[in-house]
Amino acid sequence: QVQLVESGGGLVQAGGSLRLSCAASGLTFSNFAMGWFRQAPGKGREFVATINWSGGSTKAADSVKGRFTISRDNGKNTEYLQMNSLKPEDAAVYFCAVCRYSASAYYSVYDYNYWGQGTQVTVSS
Repeated sequence: QVQLVESGGGLVQAGGSLRLSCAASGLTFSNFAMGWFRQAPGKGREFVATINWSGGSTKAADSVKGRFTISRDNGKNTEYLQMNSLKPEDAAVYFCAVCRYSASAYYSVYDYNYWGQGTQVTVSS
């Protein structure tokens, strides 16, 4: 079955950086777009970034543009989220997800059908 395992979360000071990884198994990774979402306490799960099947096209939420970079390595079945200039409002549980489609044009949780368990990101001010 499909498994997604995130890693790389932790505690960082505001202005710092973290790199999240998501290792996928049980699917033909290069066939699908991938995404990152986040969920803060008491809030819904929100779109962060997505990348198409090849890695040649990416989209990011306005709140993270210029600070976060999504990437993937199809040879390693892994996607990444490089997070720079972190702010306290970036604190959340971050989830990686497999898109139902190959293009990087999908921002709704309903367009993603497999999810990781989440990794906590805490940003201190």
